[in-house]
Amino acid sequence: MTEHDKTVQLWSLLALAAHDQKVLSYGNLQQLTGIPQQVVCKFLVSIADYCEHHQLPPLTSICVNELTGMPSESLMEAKEIFGAQARVFVYDWFARKAPTLEDFQKFSN
Repeated sequence: MTEHDKTVQLWSLLALAAHDQKVLSYGNLQQLTGIPQQVVCKFLVSIADYCEHHQLPPLTSICVNELTGMPSESLMEAKEIFGAQARVFVYDWFARKAPTLEDFQKFSN
């Protein structure tokens, strides 16, 4: 599985969690995808950049450290977290076509 495949996999998982208004820990993401917690942020950065570029709510804001309850500082400032999560939860992710492997490949080049 390529890096872009893993990013697509995470996108789908996050869109479903957002639809269900669930916050996921990095540990949850590891359990569900097999991607080690220490590496998952690498893929989340790609998703965060994609959301920002396409003016979407920050989907990665619902991914948090289980100890702090906060996203990685590389993904979001603490003062913005709750508003960002609210925007993610009300956005209709299922009405939007999910990015494909090719979308992430084009975006990262």
